[in-house]
Amino acid sequence: MSTKQETKPENSWLNLIFNIILPVLILNKLTKFIGPLAALLLALAFPLAYGAYDLAKRKKVNALSALGLLNVALTGGLALMGIHGFWFAVKEAAFPTLVGLFVLGSAFTKKPFIEAIFLNPGVMKVDLLEEKLKENGKQQEFHDHLRKATMWLSLSFVFSAVCNFVLARKIFLNIDSNLTTEAQSVILNEQIAKMTTWSMAIIMVPSMIFLMGIFWYLMRGVKQYSGLSTDDLMKT
Repeated sequence: MSTKQETKPENSWLNLIFNIILPVLILNKLTKFIGPLAALLLALAFPLAYGAYDLAKRKKVNALSALGLLNVALTGGLALMGIHGFWFAVKEAAFPTLVGLFVLGSAFTKKPFIEAIFLNPGVMKVDLLEEKLKENGKQQEFHDHLRKATMWLSLSFVFSAVCNFVLARKIFLNIDSNLTTEAQSVILNEQIAKMTTWSMAIIMVPSMIFLMGIFWYLMRGVKQYSGLSTDDLMKT
């Protein structure tokens, strides 16, 4: 009898919520009530705690937690230093650029990032896919296909970075330094909230279309190399 414990697949939604969504909401909504420093520390606590928990449980660094910490630190740090305007536009472009570089780098590892997103054992019959690939002798070809799909995914983040910068330059205008610190914080929070709202429409929708195209490309490779369809792979 094996004593090895099977690691439970990570919940992608919880990962996204704790590392990205909650920290952004805290910075956007709570700064004017609890102050910029307290909001920054509270926002940092979520990806830090989640990353520490994930490290203890899975014995590996959670890349999204690291990116979440970096994003919050940049946003909150710029706000604390009273820096706004152009540098917030740079920050908005820097985050998807860093994610894109991380995704691109993963294409040259044993587990490209696209595999973690779409080939989730909690949703798909990954064991069946691996079995069919082995039977057909197509494991290396499929890995190369995953690498190409991951490169396409990294391009989607480059697209987001460019769109973020252009949009942010329109929204993050310089704030009058003669205003009180509290008044400047309120204006900056309004700009951040506006950026979040518009980015959902202008950036998120095209990015989702991009992702659907990448998913189609990925599943075409699944069919080609394993003979399995999407319906064959999906868990019911």
